[in-house]
Amino acid sequence: MPRDISNKTVAITGGSRGIGRATAEQFIAAGARVAIGARNHDHAAKVAADIGAHAYPLDVTDPAGVQAFWNAVEADLGEIDIFVNNAGEMIVGPFEKESAEDTAHQLGVNLLGTLNGMKTAIGPMRRRGRGHIINMVSAVGMIGLPGCATYSAAKHGVVGLSEGVRAELRGSGVDLSIILPIPAQTELTSGVGKGRFVPLLTPDDIAKSVLRTARRPVYNRYVPGWTNPVTRSLFLLPQPWRDAMGRFLKADQLLRTTDYKARIAYETRVKAPTAEGAGA
Repeated sequence: MPRDISNKTVAITGGSRGIGRATAEQFIAAGARVAIGARNHDHAAKVAADIGAHAYPLDVTDPAGVQAFWNAVEADLGEIDIFVNNAGEMIVGPFEKESAEDTAHQLGVNLLGTLNGMKTAIGPMRRRGRGHIINMVSAVGMIGLPGCATYSAAKHGVVGLSEGVRAELRGSGVDLSIILPIPAQTELTSGVGKGRFVPLLTPDDIAKSVLRTARRPVYNRYVPGWTNPVTRSLFLLPQPWRDAMGRFLKADQLLRTTDYKARIAYETRVKAPTAEGAGA
């Protein structure tokens, strides 16, 4: 039987925009109490007022800040049943031209941010013998793409981290899941080139999969589902064939077809100081 989500407490990092906001709305519609954390607390508070959530300041790169977020949510809403590590940011461009600051920023938010969330959630959930951690990854966590190499590396790291921790949690009553969507129509992908035969999802498409995973826990959920066998099949091919398939699907065109001017507003905002930041 699917799990009843009503009256559960759900905490979502990077919950004020894009996939995070859509996920919050899905859980609220299902009857859950939802907390969203974001660096730009003023924006998060406005979103929370609009959708019926509770907003808290959060910088996922700061372990103490993540712990403070956890403590505040539990003090206000009760024990956290589901923790969604959603915060993520992507900077597009040739790897060799990426600044050290941009590299550190992406690894900090996408990999260390998820790690900090998991470390904070596991202890309390293990002691209670229940809980569910859901990590938002990406299809590039399985297959790296040129033009977002550091982002791919961070998401690859989350996959490896999740694999190892999942084994450590076996028998504890704590579930761990990863969500692996193809690109969605969000600010994170603004201006990014599009591959052949690859549809752009909406944030709601991915949010519905998160809710489905909370109701029926599985370890990995690909979005859309058909990308699961396709991705796994690619790993069975010799590398030259995989490269040829990537060229056929135009995965190698990301750098050449991205509209970098269309990304200026997004990338400027995510690099801004904490008070003005975006998803984290």
